[in-house]
Amino acid sequence: MPHIPFTKATACGNDFLIINASAWPGDIHSFTRTICDRHHGVGADGVEWILPPQTGDLRIRLVNADGSDAEISGNGTRCVAAWYCLQNPATTVRIETDAGVKTCELISRDGSAFEFRAAMGEPKVENETAVGLSYDEVKGIPVSMGNPHFVIFVDEFGPQWKELAAEVAAHRDFPHGTNVEMVRVVNEHEIQVRIWERGVGETLSSGTGSSASAVAAIHTGRAKSPVRVTTAGGTQTVEWNTQLYLTGPAALLCRGEFFS
Repeated sequence: MPHIPFTKATACGNDFLIINASAWPGDIHSFTRTICDRHHGVGADGVEWILPPQTGDLRIRLVNADGSDAEISGNGTRCVAAWYCLQNPATTVRIETDAGVKTCELISRDGSAFEFRAAMGEPKVENETAVGLSYDEVKGIPVSMGNPHFVIFVDEFGPQWKELAAEVAAHRDFPHGTNVEMVRVVNEHEIQVRIWERGVGETLSSGTGSSASAVAAIHTGRAKSPVRVTTAGGTQTVEWNTQLYLTGPAALLCRGEFFS
């Protein structure tokens, strides 16, 4: 029976398992589904698989809890940066993702709790578009952070927001699926967000989702940089001119072995 070492980490309640890919020779997608199960596994929103680097300090591949591939997670990338800094005397970590190389700058550390400012690249934002649903239509802002997002502005988070977000995420207009953010503007420097992630469902936080939400708010004149983004799991700060910077926490929770 293989014993697979893992580290569990969280960023604003968005939790990940960090596993060296060399420890598991089989199919990482089915294994990810198993280990991420919150009742029969360790439980997590996804696994950040560590691979040999090509140009950065390390390379990662993200697989969602349902076994699907994802280009990047902003929170997951910070969790990996924390994992790396625990083992190496580094203040800057260059991480290769499927959405390009992301540089995480260490802002502070208190034991296993870290804060990073991450350069997330240049977002691609489109004008508002409408998506036809089974009973209505909803308007939103498509944003790419290297992965797809659809940002919907609301006055309040209604009781059916999850059902609406789930339908949008799987809509035929998005053949590869999309992440969905429901955004309430508090003032020109603060927004509140609820998140439905492709391949996961509702999450307490998302780094790229927080970034996309702030970008959409700035693009439409609803907010100005910097933007405090508050989700159910905590708060991050987004700065956007051309390059986007995301500042937020990452905490290493535990290490263990999964008996497979």
